[in-house]
Amino acid sequence: MNPEVASEASIAAAVRRWFSNAWDPDLSLVEWRTRLLESGWAVPSWSVDWFGRGLPAWSDAVAHREIRRAGGVATPLGVGSWLAAPTILEHGSDELRHRVLRPALTGEHTWCQLFSEPGAGSDLAGLKATAVRDGDTWIVNGQKVWNTSADHADRAMLVARSDWDAVKHAGLTYFVLDMDQPGVEVRPIRQMNDHASFNEVFLTDARVPHADVVGTVGDGWRVARATLAHERRFGFDRSTRFDEDAPGRVITEARAEADEYNKTYVWYPQRQGRADLLVERARSGGRLADPLLRQDLMRVHAAQKTAEWTAERARVHRDLGRPPGPEGSIGKLATSEIARRCNDLHARIAGADGMLSAPHADDPTHVVVAEVLVSTPAQSIAGGTDEIQRNILGESMLGLPKEPAADRGRPYREVGRSD
Repeated sequence: MNPEVASEASIAAAVRRWFSNAWDPDLSLVEWRTRLLESGWAVPSWSVDWFGRGLPAWSDAVAHREIRRAGGVATPLGVGSWLAAPTILEHGSDELRHRVLRPALTGEHTWCQLFSEPGAGSDLAGLKATAVRDGDTWIVNGQKVWNTSADHADRAMLVARSDWDAVKHAGLTYFVLDMDQPGVEVRPIRQMNDHASFNEVFLTDARVPHADVVGTVGDGWRVARATLAHERRFGFDRSTRFDEDAPGRVITEARAEADEYNKTYVWYPQRQGRADLLVERARSGGRLADPLLRQDLMRVHAAQKTAEWTAERARVHRDLGRPPGPEGSIGKLATSEIARRCNDLHARIAGADGMLSAPHADDPTHVVVAEVLVSTPAQSIAGGTDEIQRNILGESMLGLPKEPAADRGRPYREVGRSD
């Protein structure tokens, strides 16, 4: 198919034709994804040298949509296919691509992201986990935090400080870390909503082969920004719906994979505020006639519609293959603001009942509201705080000067040590 004349309709038709001949529900999930990968329809926007067909950026979404519509399974859920694979495709050596891309896209290897630290969350470049080279190996020591899936991941995207004498952003290196080794300890973090979706990871003389450096030594900030750009894209497709009567090993294994993956995210709707419950909660509580409450309900509705339009602009830009723009930060701020407004409205509607949680609540929706009230604060922190998003917009869109920083232009050894 000629990429220059490819259309959504022609790509969709080609995927359907291929699927009708290739689908075998009795294959294992890995066997099916291997077949999908080798066909070029797993990541059709990638080059033909790396499992793709050289088609436009939007072709991936079209191909996955048609495969799911036909009753099949596309690429794995999670950061392996969404973040690690595209980052390594862009910045990894050919040798590293040969080793890690295929198992990331077939689901044979699961991944996690080891970026944030207790003292380096929003200011990611201020991290202090160290990587010291020892021949053909790097020895890593430090602590990472807020790491989803670290408790069962095979590989990790790791950023560590490899040069304390360079300035803050220039002394970082990006690695692929084998999680199954001595010196990697994972501990779950219990949240105030009683879930444990995140982990902290302690690295004690963990080892990384030099061949597992992504990009070049000291260029970790640029590579990490590529990962963050993929992370901040709108529209991660977590579609996991399967026909309950669909037969075959592929679907059975895919359903089990999705169930395990989604355990981490069961509270995420509550984190976003559950705006969908507000009107019914107001009606059942006899508050729908309150003019002030109705006005605030409409403000939430208006904010949601505006955020949807922003997300659609971001999707169109992404489908056209354009680099991420300000829509990601705008959307993130909008989501945080909607969550805060929903939190306030749920509290006003529920009153003291909003503090009830299982097994004390006789109404199941009280349990949901209670979880909303303690989950929404996370929305303005995760994925880059509201303050950081405003800095991004101020500097990249409005041309405002960067904030003064004592560490700018100085070796990080002079400003970053806390011991």
